[in-house]
Amino acid sequence: MSDTPMDASKRTWLIASGCAGAVGAAFTAVPFVSSFEPSERAKAAGAPVEVDISALKPGEKMTVEWRGKPVWILRRTPEQVADLPKHDGELADPLSKRKPDELTPAYARNENRSIKPEVLVVVGICTHLGCSPGDKLVPGPQPSLPDDWPGGFLCPCHGSTFDLAGRVFKNKPAPDNLEVPPHTYLSDSRLLIGEDKKA
Repeated sequence: MSDTPMDASKRTWLIASGCAGAVGAAFTAVPFVSSFEPSERAKAAGAPVEVDISALKPGEKMTVEWRGKPVWILRRTPEQVADLPKHDGELADPLSKRKPDELTPAYARNENRSIKPEVLVVVGICTHLGCSPGDKLVPGPQPSLPDDWPGGFLCPCHGSTFDLAGRVFKNKPAPDNLEVPPHTYLSDSRLLIGEDKKA
């Protein structure tokens, strides 16, 4: 250490430089540390999703996103609900017995695969290789479908077909029915997707 006294202006410059460096380091550290926090979008991706289905008319379908997956909500007509049992013999798993804990909650292990018979809630991802099936809701002959098509969904990737309850037809590449996500009704017109009980 030198015995020579430090110039006052030099000392002031060193203190100011040190303070500026400390402030700069703090401003740099805050975004860096906050980058470890999950984003609002990431938090929302796993959170339950509340959906208003009051405007959904019979025969209409809407899609919402939950955990990065498309979730279909279909309000079936009374005729569509009545027709569901008529083709059970053509389905690979009509009673949703395969992988029940993974694909179908207990309250949806019925002919309709739903809490309310008219409202279907399923994840719109084919159980074969993860493609998203398209709507083929109108019954009758159509390209790539049988002449007695009852209405449902067709996967464009490998031709798997699903009925209006998301149940897969026999002899198709998809091994299982479409997944029914956990959900509950908050009211007659509001659904909570991602939880089985009211929040």
